[in-house]
Amino acid sequence: MSDFRCSFASVDDGEPIAGTAPSDPEVLLVESPGPWGRDAVADNRLPEVVRTHLAGLDLKVFLLRRYDGSAGPGTHVFHARATDEGYDVGAAVLDRPEDLLDLDLRTLPAYADPLWLVCTNGKRDRCCAELGRPIAGLLTQEWPDGTWETTHLGGHRFSGTLLALPSGLTLGRLDPSNVLAACEAVAQGEVPVEVTRGRAGRPGVEQARELHVLAGGDPRDELVAVPGPVRRQSCGDDKVKATTRYEVRTP
Repeated sequence: MSDFRCSFASVDDGEPIAGTAPSDPEVLLVESPGPWGRDAVADNRLPEVVRTHLAGLDLKVFLLRRYDGSAGPGTHVFHARATDEGYDVGAAVLDRPEDLLDLDLRTLPAYADPLWLVCTNGKRDRCCAELGRPIAGLLTQEWPDGTWETTHLGGHRFSGTLLALPSGLTLGRLDPSNVLAACEAVAQGEVPVEVTRGRAGRPGVEQARELHVLAGGDPRDELVAVPGPVRRQSCGDDKVKATTRYEVRTP
């Protein structure tokens, strides 16, 4: 097994994390205990009819499981739509996973409690499992109902990484020494800028602009996307890709 770790390489390169949060305006989160494959939505233990249904949806789907492997009763489902402030979240507990097929996502009761979605799919990238699972364990002790392991959030080179709902803040380069303080700040309505990748549901440049201003930058500054170094970005494959960074253009 290769010793390469994409998260270590990203730190060594000094790669900025600002503007790297998921930009999906709508996401569906479905409880699916047990192992996940590299393509988790297709390779899991949900009934085949449910897997087919999820694959055909025109929105981003993440799978969820508990850190300790427990499940139920029922199947937890969360639906989130991006707003100017973060996400509006609805939630339900289904009797059977098959009930997803007839579920009207627009009618789910509102859910306002914190959700901490920690990327841990080691079949997709080793860094997510190696760095994400200890983080999920710590958060489970503090927020047992709100903490879930989740499938690929994107940006595994920023592991440990998590998506916080309803704020939409996506945190990166987390470890057991900083994750509790970072999440407590988010729960209090603050933005821990040093470990924030951006507010999900927005384009990357808007994410970076918000963080620039929160860090004391001039709101009039323009941020533009520029190519970063071309290098391997994942432990999961040997593909070489270009990174993206955001530079400030002062007025």
